[in-house]
Amino acid sequence: MSEDKAIWPPIDPISAGLHGRCPRCGEGKLFSGFLTVGKRCYNCGLDYSFADAGDGPAVFVILIIGFLVVGLALWMEVTFSPPLWLHFILWIPLALVLCLTALRLIKGVLITLQYSKKASEGRLESHE
Repeated sequence: MSEDKAIWPPIDPISAGLHGRCPRCGEGKLFSGFLTVGKRCYNCGLDYSFADAGDGPAVFVILIIGFLVVGLALWMEVTFSPPLWLHFILWIPLALVLCLTALRLIKGVLITLQYSKKASEGRLESHE
């Protein structure tokens, strides 16, 4: 990966990850589906086999979105005391939409950060 810097200008990993773009060129798509990482970049040919975010995105989503939704639900309960069915109608769809959106964004950022910090090189060398 060290030869990449001579050919490709540095890409902001946060911006590339949030936009679902290639961590090397910033142009190609990172995802082939909603959460499925593609095989390679169609623009620069970068092989995405290094990309392994693991459970990291799910953990961040659970912590962040869980904190927001539960906090808002508790605030609403204490302030307005709505019926239980209203909680279900409000918070379940909101949690689903926020979780799915955040999961894609965070997965993209973690993969582009993994590439920019060369985190997969140590893993590959330890298996050889």
